[in-house]
Amino acid sequence: MSFMTVLRASLIGFALALVAAPLTQAQTLRVLEGATSTSLRVPMNRAVVVESDAIFAELSVANPAIADIATLSERTIYVLGRAPGRTTMTLLGVDGSLIANVEVQVVPDVAELRERLQDILPGEEVEVRTANDGIVLSGIVSSGQTVERAMELGERYAPGRVSNLMSVGGSQQVLLQVRFAEMSRSVRQNLSTSFGVLRGDAQFGSGSAATNFPAAVINPTLDGRNGVFGVTFGSGSTEFGILLEALETNGLARTLAEPNLTALSGQTASFLAGGEYPIPVSTDEGVAIDFKPFGVNLTFTPTVVHDEVINLNLSSEVSSIGEIQPGTSIPEINSRQASTTVEMRDGESFAIAGLLQDDFRDNIGQVPWLGDIPILGALFRSTNYQRDQTELVIIVTAHLVSPTRGEALALPTDRVAIPTERELFLGGRVSGAPRAGTAAADVAQQDFSGSYGYVME
Repeated sequence: MSFMTVLRASLIGFALALVAAPLTQAQTLRVLEGATSTSLRVPMNRAVVVESDAIFAELSVANPAIADIATLSERTIYVLGRAPGRTTMTLLGVDGSLIANVEVQVVPDVAELRERLQDILPGEEVEVRTANDGIVLSGIVSSGQTVERAMELGERYAPGRVSNLMSVGGSQQVLLQVRFAEMSRSVRQNLSTSFGVLRGDAQFGSGSAATNFPAAVINPTLDGRNGVFGVTFGSGSTEFGILLEALETNGLARTLAEPNLTALSGQTASFLAGGEYPIPVSTDEGVAIDFKPFGVNLTFTPTVVHDEVINLNLSSEVSSIGEIQPGTSIPEINSRQASTTVEMRDGESFAIAGLLQDDFRDNIGQVPWLGDIPILGALFRSTNYQRDQTELVIIVTAHLVSPTRGEALALPTDRVAIPTERELFLGGRVSGAPRAGTAAADVAQQDFSGSYGYVME
């Protein structure tokens, strides 16, 4: 064999050795992918002791901030829950082999939460469960306030991780019966005198009754005017006239509204019996129209607390359109408002009273100097007296209600039927008799003093 042949074989063998070396090392590498063999639930701030079937030589945890571990013996492990979450605990044998991967789940301590809920909310069926790293509260409770208290207590154990699956049982709809009663009484007295002298083209007049023109005082037009008395006398071409005007008015106004509103616990309901008056408002783009409501306005928010106790937030307003403001076309709005928050049981009532207003106005006008003359000065004076009294009383009654079937409801129009041609032309009836066998005929036999729309418990 020649030297070249030997050299060529040596180079080929060396190249094969270089190529085969990485392959040999790759075959000696082995990745241990130990699947989680079991799971372990540890309450937060509590410790559990775990025993292993095999002797382990090494122990580690992926996230010590979630769970802390310590070895008690070669088979016993001490696990302490620090924060809600999940982590993995790994056990290795004496020969370095993987024994197990244990999933450690640290959950809030619901045992203590259950005890606190039973102490604070006795008789309430609140179920407590854990879900991932949070708490789930479920069950049927008596009121919305119980839900709020249970959620507030749960936040102490798992801040921001409490799920509410609780439902409120019983009646959670509140019917509010409100009666507005307003009495307004006004008394007005007016006494005025006018004096006039007319001689040819010369004339003189004073006073503040209907007019200051002597001709009108001497020859008054009394058509359509109450409490006016005129006296005219003359001497030659000179005429004298005295016009007396005495007027007394008494007014009485009665306003009554009885709205009935129903709202779900925690929701707001409103009522307006009246209208809206357009008022021009200046804006950057010109003049816009703003509508001001007037009449009887009611807004309330009921909250069913517990044991048929209703927390009621009520705002009411009674307003009316007054006189036109001088120099404008905008009227003044006379308003009476009241707002309160009370607690009451089903069927109880309370009254908002004492809203009494007493306005007194008087006015005396006279001609300077002439009005100060004794006796005759009354001819040059005008007196006006006015007094207004208004009292508003609001009575509120609350009921817990539940819906009823439509067949049990009645409308005022069910008593009125369209007349036939015979009933209209021959009988002279503006409404017909309800037909037998119809719902309207059955309703016509009912007494309207019962409950309509909702059934009171």
